[in-house]
Amino acid sequence: MLVAFSVTPLGTGTDVGELVAEAVRVVRASGLPNRTDAMFTTIEGEWDEVMAVVKEATDAVAARAPRVSLVVKADLRPGTTGALEAKVETIERHLAG
Repeated sequence: MLVAFSVTPLGTGTDVGELVAEAVRVVRASGLPNRTDAMFTTIEGEWDEVMAVVKEATDAVAARAPRVSLVVKADLRPGTTGALEAKVETIERHLAG
C-alpha cells in the first residue's frame, strides 16, 4: 500500500519545519520506500508496517507540540510493489508521448 500523510504541529508558532523534520526522520529510519515533498510524505509497505510508521512519526511531533493535525490518504492495492516509483514513471511516460 501507499500512504501519503502530513503531520502538522499546532500551537508551536509559524515555523514548523524543525518539528516536521522529526516526523520525516522517523519515516527515513523505517527503511520503507518513501518520498517527501512540500505537502506530504508518502511511504510504501504493508498495512501494519506503514501504519506503525505513521503513528511513530505522529508521536514524534506530538512529543514537542501541544496539538497535532494528521492527514492520511491511502492507496491499497494488494500484491503491488514498487508503486511509489511506478506511478510517477507512468505519468512521465504519458507526458513524453
